[in-house]
Amino acid sequence: MAKILFVAAEAVPFASTGGLGDVIGSLPEAIASADKSADVRVVIPMHSKISAGYRHQMTRVCEFNVPLAWRNIYCGVWQLQKGGVTYYFIDNEYYFNRARLYGEYDDGERYAYFCRAVLEMLPHIDFYPDILHAHDWQSALAVIYLRRSYYYPAIHSVYTIHNIEYQGVYGFQILGDVFALSQNDREIVEYDGDINLTKGAIVCCDKLTTVSQKYSEEIRTPFYSYGLYHIINKYAFKTMGIVNGIDYDYYNPNKDPDIPANFSASPRNLKNKAVCKADLQNALGLSVSPDTPLVAMITRLASHKGVDLVKRVIDEALLTDMQFVILGTGDPSYEDFFCNLQSRFPGKVRALIEFNKTLSKRIYAAADLFLMPSKSEPCGLSQMIASRYGAVPIVRETGGLYDTIKPFNPETGEGNGVTFVTYNAHDMLDAIRRACALYRSDSWKTLRKNAMMTDFSWQASAKKYLEMYAEVQALY
Repeated sequence: MAKILFVAAEAVPFASTGGLGDVIGSLPEAIASADKSADVRVVIPMHSKISAGYRHQMTRVCEFNVPLAWRNIYCGVWQLQKGGVTYYFIDNEYYFNRARLYGEYDDGERYAYFCRAVLEMLPHIDFYPDILHAHDWQSALAVIYLRRSYYYPAIHSVYTIHNIEYQGVYGFQILGDVFALSQNDREIVEYDGDINLTKGAIVCCDKLTTVSQKYSEEIRTPFYSYGLYHIINKYAFKTMGIVNGIDYDYYNPNKDPDIPANFSASPRNLKNKAVCKADLQNALGLSVSPDTPLVAMITRLASHKGVDLVKRVIDEALLTDMQFVILGTGDPSYEDFFCNLQSRFPGKVRALIEFNKTLSKRIYAAADLFLMPSKSEPCGLSQMIASRYGAVPIVRETGGLYDTIKPFNPETGEGNGVTFVTYNAHDMLDAIRRACALYRSDSWKTLRKNAMMTDFSWQASAKKYLEMYAEVQALY
């Protein structure tokens, strides 16, 4: 029986800021479902955002003190069962009773405490995992401490990079006082003159994974690695990528309560997608035209999401018969641009400058095409959600977009989207025009069905993770 402990800073539905929380809220339960014999557990901090409803379901397991350099700090551990998984919550109000999960002045200390508490917790709960699976820089020290500070020889470690841009970089003046690492550990965490926690976890882990195969290759190059390509290449022998999945219960157009009409890929039910499109067009004041392709973007308004490409050529794109809806917040200059675009194209464009998950599902259900022209995308979930709701993705071939969306070939009927390769505004414009042409062609029904029938569930990913865990146990 495999024993797996996921260590992460967040998890849906307890506390989350984005993609990491979605993964930790779905992957452990998918693994528990795929292997009924596996003992799957998750540990996250007891963030103040965790609702009273979930707190009332928890039971107190133990309490102890955590040694961290010169500190000896209280820790309470709470437990909750959900979806065949045991969830633990590390309770310390000084560190985690905060309005934000990240972005505090003492994040380094907070997550050093969390990682230390995870390893101190194991004898108190009498659980010693075969695999400790840590995610992103906030959990990197759990891998480092496991190798450098604790003697648990039977525990193997996996470290997953969800976004290499965020690495946990600090000055060496806090090596001992904050991170409880000695000068003997300096070479493990040193990179480019600083402490780099992600680098330390890469060195110490038994297996390094990313959230798509393509991204695991891309981060070996200077363009994508944010400076870490030297160390990634040194440890390429233990690196692999496994693409994420999406929650098929939550993102299910056939049962989704947040959309005006439910539908599926079957021809009899698919007609309700047109109802969703007309409903959104009417609600947003767009022309209710079934023959006009509705192109959507749901994104953070940042240049690396390809928004700069859109800004460059969207006026040219709108010369064709199409409508454009964008939902998101971010850089104020982009927010202003899209609001101005709406005022210049009042019947064709709507800029929704907000974060609204319910509205996002209405847009997925209504859209014919979904634009995702990212400069880099470790995995991406939006292209999978869009496909599930029959919004054919238009993507740049990078990271998880490359792994999940393949260009449609009208001659063979294969492929589930429209793609372009170079990070160039007019290449993206060409892809938009090709997609709009496909919308008006006899191939459209085949393409849309291909997108909707592509398997983006967690089951396939969970199987690959289980195979990887078994490989790690066999090799190390």
